[in-house]
Amino acid sequence: MTSLRAWALGSLTVGVLDGLDAVIFFGLRGVRPIRIFQAIASGLLGKSAFAGGLSTALLGVGCHFLIATGIVGIYLLASRSFTVLARRPWVCGPLYGLVVYGMMNYVVVPLSLAANNPKPTAVLVNGLLIHLLGVGLPAALFARAARRVPA
Repeated sequence: MTSLRAWALGSLTVGVLDGLDAVIFFGLRGVRPIRIFQAIASGLLGKSAFAGGLSTALLGVGCHFLIATGIVGIYLLASRSFTVLARRPWVCGPLYGLVVYGMMNYVVVPLSLAANNPKPTAVLVNGLLIHLLGVGLPAALFARAARRVPA
């Protein structure tokens, strides 16, 4: 698989898995999908994102996939210099997911306009699991596919 194809498919995969997780997890807690993606847009717009209707939700979807594209792109680029990232995706991918989780929750969100409220344990656990298995692991598996490195 070419690097460009791995980047595109990896970004789509990570974006869909993470987004679907949020829609299902928070949906079971009574949060509508439009509100989930408005929350992402609130990183740029602040509280006004929640009054913007479908347009701010679509902005949130765009931001979500842009972030996924960056996450996968960084892993692909790093795997060119550090081949272990592509050779050991089942270990390195989840570790990368953990790093991404930390960066998003302890650097990006606090620096954004989004509310940064304390999270219940279930939200923390779900966030960690999706970043380990639905963000980091797919990024690593697509990096391996791009490098054609044997398992």
